[in-house]
Amino acid sequence: QVQLVESGGGLVQPGGSLRLSCAASGSIFSINDMGWYRQVPGKEREWVASITRIGTTTLTDAVKGRFTISRDNAKKTVYLQMNGLKPEDTAVYYCNGDVRSTALISHNYWGQGTQVTVSS
Repeated sequence: QVQLVESGGGLVQPGGSLRLSCAASGSIFSINDMGWYRQVPGKEREWVASITRIGTTTLTDAVKGRFTISRDNAKKTVYLQMNGLKPEDTAVYYCNGDVRSTALISHNYWGQGTQVTVSS
């Protein structure tokens, strides 16, 4: 069984910063792509950023220049550094990971989500 656990959400003023973390635990052989998504009530979950095992990153246009995704493979953790936060960044942020439990078996997992609220 694999778990992804997010942390670091909270309330921040516009222009502020937060750093989200997502730690993977359980029966893990390796972790391939990891990413962050976000969702607001009444809307579909949207992709925010992804990072490959070797560190290649992609981000949605809305957060480029403000957010940075990174990972620590030894700690099985992915991070999302969010700077210059705007009210429209308010959402529940979810971690996603493509996890191999063996060399041949891979599944996609989601974390439980962490609330980010940007408000004055």
